[in-house]
Amino acid sequence: MAVTDPVDARLLAALADLGKAAVHELAAKVGMDPREVAYRLVALSGSGLPLLVGVESDPNGLRAAIAGAPPSWANRPQVPPPSQPVPHQPAPPMPPPVQGTPSGPYTVQGAPSGPYTVQGAPSGPYTVQGTPSGPHQVQGTPSGRYPGPPPQQPPRPPRPFTPPPVPLDPAVSTWGVPQTASWARGDEPARPSGPAAGKRGRLGEVMETQGLEGEQLSVQLLEVQDPADYLFSAAGYRLEAGERAVVVHTEITNRGPIPFASLPDNYLELLAADGQAIGKAPVSLTSRPPHKIGVKPGETLGGHTVYVLPDATRVVSVRWSPRPEPDERTITWSIED
Repeated sequence: MAVTDPVDARLLAALADLGKAAVHELAAKVGMDPREVAYRLVALSGSGLPLLVGVESDPNGLRAAIAGAPPSWANRPQVPPPSQPVPHQPAPPMPPPVQGTPSGPYTVQGAPSGPYTVQGAPSGPYTVQGTPSGPHQVQGTPSGRYPGPPPQQPPRPPRPFTPPPVPLDPAVSTWGVPQTASWARGDEPARPSGPAAGKRGRLGEVMETQGLEGEQLSVQLLEVQDPADYLFSAAGYRLEAGERAVVVHTEITNRGPIPFASLPDNYLELLAADGQAIGKAPVSLTSRPPHKIGVKPGETLGGHTVYVLPDATRVVSVRWSPRPEPDERTITWSIED
C-alpha cells in the first residue's frame, strides 16, 4: 500500500525510527496532538500496513473503576445500533415423518346405508304472498369500484456511517528531502488569518485565556528572533534561496485544576502584513528547546517554535489559539514598534 498523505508519511517515518513507542511519545516527536495521532494510527493499521496499535492497562485499576459504576448501568439492555440488520428468524420446525406402513383407505364394514327416505308429502315450492318487491332503487351516485390500498414503499437501506474528517495540523506541510527547508515550508500558499478575535497585546505581555477543556491558562510572548538563519543552519538544516528562519520563544502557565494535555504551540502562528497566517515548521533546534506536550496544574513551561517563510514577508504579530480557527480564546501580540 502506498502512503500518499504527507502527515501519515511523516508519522510512519517517525514510528519506523522508534520501532515501538507510546502514542503520546510519538505525538511529542512529530509535534502533533495525541488524539489525532491515535486516530491516524488506527486507520493505517486497518489499511494493510505492517502496523499494530496496542493498549496497555492496569487490570486491577480497571476492575475497580468498573465496580464503582452506577448499578443501573449493569442492568441496562444492550440495544444494537440501527445500522445493523435485523437478525434472521429461524423457520418453524417441520413435523417429524410418520414411521411405519401407511394405513391406506378406510374400509366400511357392513351394508351401505343408501339414500335417505323422506316420510310424508313433499313440501313443494314456497308460494310468495303479495307483490314481488322488484329491484331495490339505490339513491345517490354509485360509489364505483373500491380502490385498493396504495402500494407500500420498500424500506430504505440504512446509510453507511462516514467518520467526520480529521482536521489537519496547519503546521504540517509537504514532505520532501530531509535537511532542506523545502519540506519545512511547503508549496501551498499560507492560509488567510481570518477575522480578528480574542485579546490583543504587545511583545512581553502576559495574557490569560482558556483551553478547549476549560483550562485556565496564561501565555506570554518572550522573544521573536527574526531572522534566525544562523540558528537554523547550526542545527544542520539548509535554507533555500529567498527564505529565512524565525524563532519564537513563548511561555505558558496552567493556573487552574484541569491539566492542559495538548502541545502548547500547536496553533502558534505568525501574522504577515498582508493578513496571511504562517504555521510553524516541523523542526526543532538543539540550541532552542521546543515545547513539550502537557502542562500540569500550577506548572509553567517554556519552549521555542521555528518558522520558515519567504524573505520578503514582513511579520507584524504573533497569534496563539487552542484550535485551528481563531475565536474568543485567541490572543495576539503585536511585534511592531
